Amino acid sequence: MEEMEEELKCPVCGSFYREPIILPCSHNLCQACARNILVQTPESESPQSRRASGSGVSDYDYLDLDKMSLYSEADSGYGSYGGFASAPTTPCQKSPNGVRVFPPAMPPPATHLSPALAPVPRNSCITCPQCHRSLILDDRGLRGFPKNRVLEGVIDRYQQSKAAALKCQLCEKAPKEATVMCEQCDVFYCDPCRLRCHPPRGPLAKHRLVPPAQGRVSRRLSPRKVSTCTDHELENHSMYCVQCKMPVCYQCLEEGKHSSHEVKALGAMWKLHKSQLSQALNGLSDRAKEAKEFLVQLRNMVQQIQENSVEFEACLVAQCDALIDALNRRKAQLLARVNKEHEHKLKVVRDQISHCTVKLRQTTGLMEYCLEVIKENDPSGFLQISDALIRRVHLTEDQWGKGTLTPRMTTDFDLSLDNSPLLQSIHQLDFVQVKASSPVPATPILQLEECCTHNNSATLSWKQPPLSTVPADGYILELDDGNGGQFREVYVGKETMCTVDGLHFNSTYNARVKAFNKTGVSPYSKTLVLQTSEDTDSEEQTLPFPVPSERLPLRRMSPFSSTLNLQPSFPGRSYFDFRSSPHQLSLHSSLQSLNAPGCNFETQSAPYSQLVDIKKLLAVAWFAFDPGSAHSDIILSNDNLTVTCSSYDDRVVLGKTGFSKGVHYWELTVDRYDNHPDPAFGVARMDVMKDVMLGKDDKAWAMYVDNNRSWFMHNNSHTNRTEGGIAKGATIGVLLDLNRKNLTFFINDEQQGPIAFDNVEGLFFPAVSLNRNVQVTLHTGLPVPDFYSSRASIA
Repeated sequence: MEEMEEELKCPVCGSFYREPIILPCSHNLCQACARNILVQTPESESPQSRRASGSGVSDYDYLDLDKMSLYSEADSGYGSYGGFASAPTTPCQKSPNGVRVFPPAMPPPATHLSPALAPVPRNSCITCPQCHRSLILDDRGLRGFPKNRVLEGVIDRYQQSKAAALKCQLCEKAPKEATVMCEQCDVFYCDPCRLRCHPPRGPLAKHRLVPPAQGRVSRRLSPRKVSTCTDHELENHSMYCVQCKMPVCYQCLEEGKHSSHEVKALGAMWKLHKSQLSQALNGLSDRAKEAKEFLVQLRNMVQQIQENSVEFEACLVAQCDALIDALNRRKAQLLARVNKEHEHKLKVVRDQISHCTVKLRQTTGLMEYCLEVIKENDPSGFLQISDALIRRVHLTEDQWGKGTLTPRMTTDFDLSLDNSPLLQSIHQLDFVQVKASSPVPATPILQLEECCTHNNSATLSWKQPPLSTVPADGYILELDDGNGGQFREVYVGKETMCTVDGLHFNSTYNARVKAFNKTGVSPYSKTLVLQTSEDTDSEEQTLPFPVPSERLPLRRMSPFSSTLNLQPSFPGRSYFDFRSSPHQLSLHSSLQSLNAPGCNFETQSAPYSQLVDIKKLLAVAWFAFDPGSAHSDIILSNDNLTVTCSSYDDRVVLGKTGFSKGVHYWELTVDRYDNHPDPAFGVARMDVMKDVMLGKDDKAWAMYVDNNRSWFMHNNSHTNRTEGGIAKGATIGVLLDLNRKNLTFFINDEQQGPIAFDNVEGLFFPAVSLNRNVQVTLHTGLPVPDFYSSRASIA
């Protein structure tokens, strides 16, 4: 029962619900708390003015609070706000549950009316503190919301079950234990309060006083008030509207808005929904049982990690002590590595234990709450909340799937110390990351008859030695900068042929290749010298190669449009797609990382911006979304180019490609956009949070946008609100310029606001956050907008 307590507390005041009302979004609020977070809207936003203008919008139309212009330009409209418009600058406060609310500008006027009957300011608006949906109240004010009597009954039973002894309800300070209860007044009294407040004379002499225990039983068994219709207060609920999913009265069917709707008997729907909720709870109960067993497994893993850590440290110390004195300093460093691995494993498992425990507690609380709701005998009250509870149970059950109950860490320490090197190799001593060692691949052989250059492109081909028996998982191709500088990786993958475009004309490049597998990397092949053409009209070139120093005729090749193409298996695709290897790159913008302007290598005598036009340096990258890095609620299709979501909450998915240098541009088209959500687009680190909107943490830089305007967001800070939103069919462009270290956004080929972010450095992955109301499709391999290329050339 204690785990159910979260379900019984108001999100605003943090206390048990008092006179709870049900909002249209199915969440609950205390009646007094709902009144405290009301806010007035401008006259133009009122239901009356909208009806007068012929817009036909419902009185309960959901609004974006930012449209009311109550807050600053930097405000995102994101969160829960309240208070009266007469004091919009009142500092916000936090409730015990962490919900931000604005207190009223002045105390409410003294009145003898109850909170439900007290007048509500005209054009009042209320925002749900849990789902942040807003709606404008009609003339009935808070009386238009139904009361959640089922929740009141559950709270009453919960409090009674926790009370050790019945206390007097009229004691001013510390309540004394009650001695009697008045059945007519429904109040518990101690002896002094009974003599003072309930004397046995006059009309009170006819009241019946009973012992407290008997009074509690009679109170629990007393019939509840019959539910009445919110539109017709004198009518009881008699039927259930299938279309609106709510109980209705006889007048609603005869002359109200439900007259043409399908209705069913209240009792039949009560039994049906109880049955559905019970069936949903069966599946959730199985998930809770699996979670408990999983927690036991995780706790056993902690002990096993501890034991393996102690054993491994003992072996490591024994090996290090066997070495000569020169190993002592290195031994301390290696022990630190083991401890770090130990702490990392423990942290991952403990974090998973903590996460799973919180999730299990919430699941158990929801189960107990649902079981208490099933005990309710009021069909109308039950049906008011049954749909929402059924959805919550199904959603909670879905959240336990898709790998949630799978350990994120193994208990083994995949480290072994190689103590065979000679004394001069001591400082290179390191852990081998694979337990079962196997030979590294043989050195690849460059196939000179397949290698050639044409204009500013070069094609290289290689193969494994004919007698090699050790398979290679992939190859790494390296080129220098064409000016005698250091080598850079330009391709990592399984292919044995690669064409490189975008080299400098009239330049000499050195190329080499090596193979790798799980054990390690092979030695480099012999270095191949490549000479590019003097200009675009030159004929076939020759390819000098170092050993022996003979010149071979080269076969003419057709140029490729992409920055780096693979043949024959991946025509027209750039190397940005190839990231499955454990030796994957910190992806640079193809050869722009080799010959970018201002790239100062040790032997470079002049900046390359004097040699190459800026358009030749802008990379064109092809990539898709990465299912491995996506949140489990993300749904991918169309070869991982189209994404949507199975959750109403924001979920993040990253692209397969990471960028650390160069200029990159991609677009996303909006295939579906319902109910005005606010998806976010931008870039992120690999370890960005996947279950919140993009930009909520410090690992993402994003623009989130609705149907009217957009904001830039990083580390939960909102800036630069810009008019102009999106709709179905809209196109969002993202331009990441790592040469100038900035990020810019476009909507329908027009720049959206100023440059969004400056001074961005590091490795970035394209990223999107969305929910089930949005579907987008990714388009890559695009050139940057023309005006930006022109501006870059001038700069």
